[in-house]
Amino acid sequence: MGPRPLWRGRVLALVGIVLVAANLRTAVTSLSPIFAEIDGDIGVGSVGLGLLGMLPPLCFALFGVFTPRLVRRLHLEPVLLIALGSIVVGHLVRSLAPHFAVLAIGSALCFAGIGIGNVVLPPLVKKYFPDRVGLVTSLYATVLSVSTFLPPLVAVPVAEAAGWHVSLGVWSIVAMLAVVPWIGLIVRERRDARAEAATDPEIEESRGRVLVHRSPIAWAIAAVFATSSLNAYAMFTWLPTIVTDVAGVTPAQGGLLLSLFSAMGVPASLIVPMLVARLRNVAVLVYVASACFVLGYLGLLLWPATLTWLWVLLAGLGPLLFPLALVLINLRTASHDGAVALSGFVQSVGYTLGALGPLVVSLLHAVTGSWTVPLVLLLATGALCAVAGRITGRPTTIEADLAARGHGRA
Repeated sequence: MGPRPLWRGRVLALVGIVLVAANLRTAVTSLSPIFAEIDGDIGVGSVGLGLLGMLPPLCFALFGVFTPRLVRRLHLEPVLLIALGSIVVGHLVRSLAPHFAVLAIGSALCFAGIGIGNVVLPPLVKKYFPDRVGLVTSLYATVLSVSTFLPPLVAVPVAEAAGWHVSLGVWSIVAMLAVVPWIGLIVRERRDARAEAATDPEIEESRGRVLVHRSPIAWAIAAVFATSSLNAYAMFTWLPTIVTDVAGVTPAQGGLLLSLFSAMGVPASLIVPMLVARLRNVAVLVYVASACFVLGYLGLLLWPATLTWLWVLLAGLGPLLFPLALVLINLRTASHDGAVALSGFVQSVGYTLGALGPLVVSLLHAVTGSWTVPLVLLLATGALCAVAGRITGRPTTIEADLAARGHGRA
């Protein structure tokens, strides 16, 4: 018997997952395009700008650590409501900010909620769509990509028409919409809790912490996610400057090349999750991503002024590791507890290294006075990721791996 129809009995869950995904980047990318206007009004300054730039990956990493513990106490859906509530309040606080401290607090609330949402979304896909993991992950990863580049297009026109306060606050409406289906799902689940617990042991109370950090598979998936995160954050921060310096392009062309780099996430998000669910050996995708990183950075090192767009496009395909890691979180776990634990572990490790990417690239450039060493470092991270590919390709689960090694739950 094939998988049941996508919509049957799962409309609220599908709509809810899509709406959550639509909120997981808006607070990050709606702020930077209007920094100048905000700075002119309340005085953010270069130090404040740097702090706000570091907050997203730091919050994502921090709440990647604590979210599994919250889920064990409260379950997935209530924790997601907490995350959405934090995002709503954060947007509103930012929109009312009279000075930088309030803007920073509101931003931290948004990023904390996003960090929690990042962790719980893959397990929610596993819970409601175990038969459609690739398809639903593809859908929400694509929405996530769109929500990354759409806010910058909207932020400036809204700020010019109604002010930066409105431009920041309007995204709270999107977060409020995402709350509605999850309230309905929580009401329905509580009503049916006894019947579900009797027929599906996976919906029972959590039986303890899955010790994912003791599995090489977990570390390999974390390495895949970290490679994507580190390279993406480094290039988001420095790509326009790099291509301006090494390829002689104009600042406007540098901005277009950054858009090209970012846009590669959309086809990757559409195609990769469905490929993962069908491939016998997903290590092939890790090898392809590694090759894209290596070729892209080699091109920028050796022939920067020739076919610059091609090297940027190839480097932009490297982060196909991001949707790949999201699917592997579900494919390499056998339980909801395992998916939550693995999601938290992978994202905390990945975003911690992602936060270091722009800083390390900046320091290497400052010390050497060129972009050669930073690009070689990024190339090396892409190449080394291929080692993790072999481990992620093992067709087993974290739980089975831990059992074979004699490790259970804490």
